[in-house]
Amino acid sequence: MNLSSTILNYINGELVKPQNNKWLDNYNPAIGKVYSQIPDSDEADVNAAVQAAEAAFPAWSNLSRVERSNILHKIANLIDANKTALAEAESTDNGKPVWLATRVDIPRASDNFRFYANAILNFHDESFPMDGKHFNYTVHQPLGVVGCISPWNLPLYLFTWKIAPALVTGNCVVAKPSEVTPMTAFLLSQICIEAGLPKGVLNIVHGLGHSAGMNIVKHKNVKAISFTGGTKTGAVIAAEVAPKFKKMSLELGGKNPNIIFADCDFEKMLKTTLRSSFENQGQICLCGSRILVEKSIYEKFKTRFVEEVKKLKVGNPKNDDSRLGAIVSKPHFEKILSCIELAKQEGGNVLCGGEAIKGEGECAEGWFIEPTVIEGLTQNCKTNQEEIFGPVVTIQPFETEEEALQLANATEYGLAATIWTENISKAHRIAAKVESGIIWVNCWLVRDLRTPFGGMKQSGVGREGGMHALEFFMEVKNLCVAI
Repeated sequence: MNLSSTILNYINGELVKPQNNKWLDNYNPAIGKVYSQIPDSDEADVNAAVQAAEAAFPAWSNLSRVERSNILHKIANLIDANKTALAEAESTDNGKPVWLATRVDIPRASDNFRFYANAILNFHDESFPMDGKHFNYTVHQPLGVVGCISPWNLPLYLFTWKIAPALVTGNCVVAKPSEVTPMTAFLLSQICIEAGLPKGVLNIVHGLGHSAGMNIVKHKNVKAISFTGGTKTGAVIAAEVAPKFKKMSLELGGKNPNIIFADCDFEKMLKTTLRSSFENQGQICLCGSRILVEKSIYEKFKTRFVEEVKKLKVGNPKNDDSRLGAIVSKPHFEKILSCIELAKQEGGNVLCGGEAIKGEGECAEGWFIEPTVIEGLTQNCKTNQEEIFGPVVTIQPFETEEEALQLANATEYGLAATIWTENISKAHRIAAKVESGIIWVNCWLVRDLRTPFGGMKQSGVGREGGMHALEFFMEVKNLCVAI
């Protein structure tokens, strides 16, 4: 694979420069320096990508499901074959530890292609014989050209999660990865060429959200938009897409509660809560950033949790013993630090962390922040209401189930929640009342691709995952035939 210092767009099966010949700096957050250039694409590049997709659509959509499935399997196999290079690229772009990208992100990216390559073979239309004189049946057809826009926190994993179902259902795709973490999408371009994906079926346009991204959203010939990112950006996209009656799926922010009852398996809970708080430097939309603990075990939890958090090593993402790597960008690094200062002003007590860390060696200028635990804040303060998206969690006690639910539901977000209890009746009772689209009981980040994924309230609209994703990228017709 070519780990080039110059990233190129992937349009009509070719790796090409932006037509305006403008470029953006791409930083390695662990060292705080530019390590590559990416296209600063604009409307001309998006138009070229859409035209290529439109030209490719008739042949691609008329391939059999088996033929499309086979190509996706080839892509999945090549991702697996290049796992090391992809993991290193993702770590360099994102700042996450290489071991994490190797174990989680890259395998899940290949799983996405493999799952949907198999799922399309099991997807079926429905038929309804009626009164002996009529016969009803449904037909699912691809939409045409669709747009997929993905975030920077899980660059290849979430990118492929959108692209795979769109392609296998016969659509052609114009996709934009985050400009902050573009390298794995560029490497995916090379993989698609090697796999023999026909020209124009997948087009990857790099650039900024307000230019490249919005030109994809606004393009009259793009039939659907699948977006994962911030709630404010999602609102802008919805305002553009909704009046045109395009399909849209928006997976947005979260301010997720982690509800811990006294009857939990304490050691299992503690170990998992460390992960759910700080994995990928807390830069996962599903992280539990508000930890709610039953009062009878609050002091025990606080003591043990802070002890374990202090043991987490922050450092060079290349090192196997680094549990947290670098923050993805300097602006986000500065935002997180400002959020910690705001928490202090709101009366929060920083139990551990809260400071930037100076890296060692080549990482001396990198963007590192200590994992941070804060208590003493009210639920309605900004720190407990607004998404920070970093290694920062707040902890609060509760006394009753009713109070736990009130605290859990007291934000405008509703993406995910985690519940810890050994009482199965309580688990079901609480889960039914928590306003979140995804709820884990006694675990975290366990995903089955057959199940729907998405949030409530300001955490988005629509569902990804499983057959829901296949259906999103298809139009359904009902036919009634007299016999």
